[in-house]
Amino acid sequence: MTELAPLKFGLGAPVRRLEDPALLRGSGRFTADVTPAGALHAYVLRSAAAHARISLSGLEDARRAAGVHLVWTAADVADLGSMPCEATGPIKAGSPGGKPFFPVLCSDVVRHVGDAIAFVVAEDALAARTAAEAILVDYDPLPAAVGSLAALAPDAPLVWPERGTNVAFEYEHGDAGATEAAFAQAKLVAELTVENNRLVCNYMEPRAAVAEFDPSTDRYTLTLPTQGVHGMQASLAGVLKVPPAKLRVVTPDVGGGFGVKAVPYREYVLAAKAAKALGRPVKWVSDRNEHFLADAQGRDNVATAAFALDGDGRILAMRVNLVADMGAYLSHYGPIIPWLGLTMATGLYDIRTIHLACTCVFTNTVPTDAYRGAGRPEAAYLVERLMDHAARVAGLSPAEIRRRNFIRPEQMPYRTQTGRLYDTGEFDGHMERALERADFAGFEARAAESKARGRVRGIGFATYIEACAFPGSEVAKAVLEPDGRVALHIGTQSNGQGHQTAYAQFLAEPLGLDYDHVRVVQGDTDLTDTGGGTGGSRSIPLGVPSVEIAARTLAEKIKALASDELEASAADIELVGGSARIAGTDRSIGFAELAARAGPATLVATGEYKSEEPTYPNGTHLCEVEIDPETGATHVLAYLVVDDFGVVVNPLLLAGQVHGGVVQGIGQALLERTVYDADGQLVTASFNDYAMPRAWDVPSIGFETRNIPSKWNPLGIKGAGEAGSIGSCPAVMNAVVDALDRGFGIRHIDMPATPVRVWEAIRGAAR
Repeated sequence: MTELAPLKFGLGAPVRRLEDPALLRGSGRFTADVTPAGALHAYVLRSAAAHARISLSGLEDARRAAGVHLVWTAADVADLGSMPCEATGPIKAGSPGGKPFFPVLCSDVVRHVGDAIAFVVAEDALAARTAAEAILVDYDPLPAAVGSLAALAPDAPLVWPERGTNVAFEYEHGDAGATEAAFAQAKLVAELTVENNRLVCNYMEPRAAVAEFDPSTDRYTLTLPTQGVHGMQASLAGVLKVPPAKLRVVTPDVGGGFGVKAVPYREYVLAAKAAKALGRPVKWVSDRNEHFLADAQGRDNVATAAFALDGDGRILAMRVNLVADMGAYLSHYGPIIPWLGLTMATGLYDIRTIHLACTCVFTNTVPTDAYRGAGRPEAAYLVERLMDHAARVAGLSPAEIRRRNFIRPEQMPYRTQTGRLYDTGEFDGHMERALERADFAGFEARAAESKARGRVRGIGFATYIEACAFPGSEVAKAVLEPDGRVALHIGTQSNGQGHQTAYAQFLAEPLGLDYDHVRVVQGDTDLTDTGGGTGGSRSIPLGVPSVEIAARTLAEKIKALASDELEASAADIELVGGSARIAGTDRSIGFAELAARAGPATLVATGEYKSEEPTYPNGTHLCEVEIDPETGATHVLAYLVVDDFGVVVNPLLLAGQVHGGVVQGIGQALLERTVYDADGQLVTASFNDYAMPRAWDVPSIGFETRNIPSKWNPLGIKGAGEAGSIGSCPAVMNAVVDALDRGFGIRHIDMPATPVRVWEAIRGAAR
């Protein structure tokens, strides 16, 4: 029997991350590490008020301060355009429309704490900050609108008085008449209102910008931590009012993005304009407090949803009324996030009648935008919390009510009432596997043991589905370099996911190279012709098929050239260890020699896979918790994930993505909460007040896959980057509510289920 060598490269290989040695040794290169010779440093003066008319004094004192080169206010940047908002859904006819001007610097009115007022450039960062402190801002306070529901009240203060309303716009989908008729005929109705709490992203690397201007070419270079240089180039060029070709965007290593670094920010265009005006590079680096005050925030909506049920617990109809907080301005992708959520509101269930409504609202808070999952976590949270509530209403177990309503495999492909086209999935299969592996049947014994110790134990799960890798494409270009290595040029952008490793796997296998002989070129608009960046879990489902096409095409070109050099048929050439050789012989020629003979133009290959449909990863998250009634503290005892990702590219990378997403979900469910007071002051503006998950908040996470390959992707891949954060919040909260229901008859609590909130709920139930 022939012994097979262990799989090292290609699809499914557990290759360790190539990126890690440099990052672990501290030799990564992030934007803040870039300091060109002669660089000046910038500081942004930000509003201390949530809503006020402002006037400034002390500007000349600031300009005369030691080391200061420039102090700008709104009048100095009047030539710049509005910060862009480039994505909205199908806005309801007759709803308020239009996008308020999003200024680079505020002139007479500020609309949230942290709003940008002035920009100072000096010899060093301390001098810039000191000069900014000389600027006196006179605030004439205006009433603030805080909280989306409060902002809709008839007497609520207006963020934009000229609009006459705080309603930014509205979405609507489905058949209202048919839905109401179904509710009228229903035997049972399950209705629930849930809040999806606002989050601060808190990536490891705060934002930064380094701007340079070359007068000989009339061209800017911006070094930024982005999620895609080409999209950022187009957006910022629009604000600067220059052709995109006049702006080079470079992104080195990125310490986390999560959607928030896909957004263009004011500091980027201010630094670029200042670099041109001063003839020297300008560098700005955010501190952690600025991140809380100025970077787009996530989630923040309140939804009331209901199921109309027949006597057997089957869903006849669903209705949703969603109110989404946009903050003070419409951020780059912000308006489309609630719509993305609505399109996934039916989850994995066969719901044929729906009516969905969404009201997007302005408030005097930091704008909201995409945050890991961007609408799909909100949708999964809503439908999965409602499903558990419906189980109680119908007198069924959480598993049984799901079984009765799952879309069945024989119904695939399945068109949802929101237009999503699911290709594959065996939803009952991964739910049953999760229940089996978690010993769901033995839970009552564990609950009794907790009760004996004065604790209450709960178990909950969520079955989720998401849409990702949205229609589009990603071009991959593979180049054989003079030293015999291969460079891959691609327009996605790693933010820590391990793209270099995943892409190298698919280049190395057909080319017969060790994966450390592959160089991934990304993050530079001068070195990559196009690119859709990274977001919506698109990089692997779209990037990998393109990389594979490029790699196999390049392999054929190398074989063709080698066949000429070796005087053999191309079919007899094999690629091994950086050489092309005639199979079964020792006659070979190295890649470096082939590259020298061919010249640079010949040994280049491109690949482009174009997606027509999103992919639909799905799975079951299961959580077991224990609550101490005396303190309200919730401890996550066990966590399990059984996912359907279609096909696994690299199990090590995949597990890391899932684990990270789960931790973010646990953080949102139990710890994280962005709090504004009635005046719009951000109460949770630092880690002293905003709780992040620590190692002791998270148990060992069990993870396995039960994959059904996607029919919409040539390699069967479904995407995985956001899935962990989508299934986790409802799983954790269903477990918390299960514990509270068992112990105290409490059937609802909102995120985050902090000790204080849980303790108060228990005391309220006792009264």
